[in-house]
Amino acid sequence: MRSVSIKDIAQEVGVSTTTVSFVLNGKAKEKRISNELRDKILKTAERLNYRPNQVARGLRTGQTHTLGLIVEDISNPFFAHLARFVEDEADKAGYKVMFCSTENNDEKAISLLYLLRHRQMDGFIIIPTSGIEKEIQSLAEEKRPVVLVDRYFPGMDISYVTVDNYKGAYDGVQLLLAKGYKDILLVTLDSEQVQMTERERGFIESIASSGKVHKPADTLHLQYDLTHPEMVKAIVEFLSSHNTADAVFFTTNYLGVAGMEAIRHLKKIIPEQIAVISFDDNDLFRLGSPTISVISQPIREIGKKAVEIILHMINSKSGESLHYVLEPQVMERESV
Repeated sequence: MRSVSIKDIAQEVGVSTTTVSFVLNGKAKEKRISNELRDKILKTAERLNYRPNQVARGLRTGQTHTLGLIVEDISNPFFAHLARFVEDEADKAGYKVMFCSTENNDEKAISLLYLLRHRQMDGFIIIPTSGIEKEIQSLAEEKRPVVLVDRYFPGMDISYVTVDNYKGAYDGVQLLLAKGYKDILLVTLDSEQVQMTERERGFIESIASSGKVHKPADTLHLQYDLTHPEMVKAIVEFLSSHNTADAVFFTTNYLGVAGMEAIRHLKKIIPEQIAVISFDDNDLFRLGSPTISVISQPIREIGKKAVEIILHMINSKSGESLHYVLEPQVMERESV
């Protein structure tokens, strides 16, 4: 079944396609089209279930009122909530959002970015993989509105919204130290992305503030592409080789979930035998027993600020880059 066109509406009402186009684009008053005719056209469009072709409209007007959102993994609660808040904020401004996941894969990220560029997106909100710096720079040079979220490329003058990852990790360790924990392990990703390096730096320098030195052997670096069972197995082996450890810090929520499973496999009791804290919250952390302490990111505020910036760039056609670093919050629960 073919889609309804402006020509179909025009024939039904008995007017020109130009008149229909003016009405559907909100220009009835400007073009002195009567309220009666305007209402008739709008009701006919609704009755015929007319759906505008956003790409075609974009070619005419220069705007499609759609935003491209590229996240790392839409199944991850952090990115799922972020997508929801971005969608809510965009909807308030009359924009639709097309989102997709890279799975932290450079090749997939480049392919998705190519797809969205040719779908005439008005702007891009991107959680970048480490290898798409060149593609992001190309968007900026083409004057395409771009906002990076969660992470950014140091030295590249692109708008971004992130949190103070260093401070979040530093404060999380300070909570453990204040509770009397002395032998604290770190489980993180083997990644050069800025948010991960800042979390590790914050962890190490917070340990140093207590007069201790964190040994490299007390950190487990895991590859992103490991399956969940592989992560659990690696964490089990790591914790087994550090029997004197009394606390462990996970730098992402999915590492924290894998870590909880590993601790359960080892039959260790949280927090009596080992304390746990994780960067990023998760429903499992709030609802399980014991509840898990976290460094929580202000996801709603991140999404709201990202949409605010992208709409400012679209409407003002400004090439100015805007940088926002928001504060994470340490949430103490039963695991420390």
